[in-house]
Amino acid sequence: MTRILLRRAALAVVTLWILSLIIFLAGQVLPGDPGRNVLGPLASAAAVRTYDQQLGVDRPLVVQYLSWIGGMLHGNMGISYIYRTPVEPIIIGALGNSAKLALLALLIIIPLGITGGVLAALHRGRFIDRIISLTGLSASTVPEFVSGIVIITVFAVALKVLPYPTGALSGLPLPTQLDHLIMPVVPLVLVLFGYVARMARAGTIEALDSDYARTAALKGLPRSVVIRRHILRNSLLPTITVIATQTGYLIGGLVVVERLFDYPGIGDQIYSAATLKDFPMLEAGVLIVGVVYLVATLIADVLYTVLNPRLRVEAVT
Repeated sequence: MTRILLRRAALAVVTLWILSLIIFLAGQVLPGDPGRNVLGPLASAAAVRTYDQQLGVDRPLVVQYLSWIGGMLHGNMGISYIYRTPVEPIIIGALGNSAKLALLALLIIIPLGITGGVLAALHRGRFIDRIISLTGLSASTVPEFVSGIVIITVFAVALKVLPYPTGALSGLPLPTQLDHLIMPVVPLVLVLFGYVARMARAGTIEALDSDYARTAALKGLPRSVVIRRHILRNSLLPTITVIATQTGYLIGGLVVVERLFDYPGIGDQIYSAATLKDFPMLEAGVLIVGVVYLVATLIADVLYTVLNPRLRVEAVT
C-alpha cells in the first residue's frame, strides 16, 4: 500500500508540474496587454510600459515562470491586476463557495445514483430498470444552462417557492444558505445522476453474473446477505472513479451554473479573470482546480486499491 501511495504521489507531482507549465504558457499567449487593460485605452504608451514593468510582465518568460511557481509553492499566488490585492483570499473564498455547492450536490447524487443503479441492475430488463435508465439518460443529455433556466423560470419566477441565489452566502444562517443552494444544485443532480447510475448498474450486473456471487448463493446465503457482502463491495468499484472525477468537475467546472445563478464560485472567478485579462487570478484559479482534480483522483485510487485486494497483489508482484 505504501508503494502504491508513493507511486501515485510521484505521478501527481509530475502531472501538476506539467499542468503549471501549460497554464503559464497559456496565460502568456492570451491576447491583451495587462497594463493597457488596467489603465484603459486612453493611457499613454509610456504609462503602460511603466505599469508593465511594475507588474513584471516584461521580464523573460523563464524568470516569470520561476517567480510565479516559486510564489505558489510558498502560498503566494501573486497580486491581482484588476483588484490590486493578493489573489489568495479571493481564490480561497471562491473555492469555499464552490465546495459548498459541490458538497450538497454530492450528498444528493451519490446515494440517489447508487441506489438507482443498483435497483436497475437487480431488476434488469424489467419496468424499473427501463424507467431508471431512461430517466438518467434523458437527464444527462440536457445541458445545465437549459435545465437551470427552466428551474429559475418555474420555481423562482412563476411559483416563487425558491429564492434566487445572489452574492456570497457566508454571512447567512445555514438553513438560508441551503435554500439558496437548492436551485444551482438541481441542474448538477440531473446531469450527474445518469453517469453515476449507469456505472453502478453496470458494476452490479457484472458482480451478479460473477462466479463468487453464484457460489455464495449456492451456499444458501440469503439474497440480502449476498448483495450486501459480495455484490455491493465489488460492484461499486467503477463508481468510485466516476464520483472522484465528477468531484473535480463540481469544484472547478461549474462556470455555466455559477454564471447562470450569479454564484461567486471559483468557476465564475476564473471566467471573470479570463475576461478581464487578470493573469495572476486566472493562473492561480486554474492551478487550484487542477490540484483538486489530482487530489480527488488520488483519493479514488486509494479507495479502489483498499476495496480491491487484487490491485495490491499486482503492485507487489
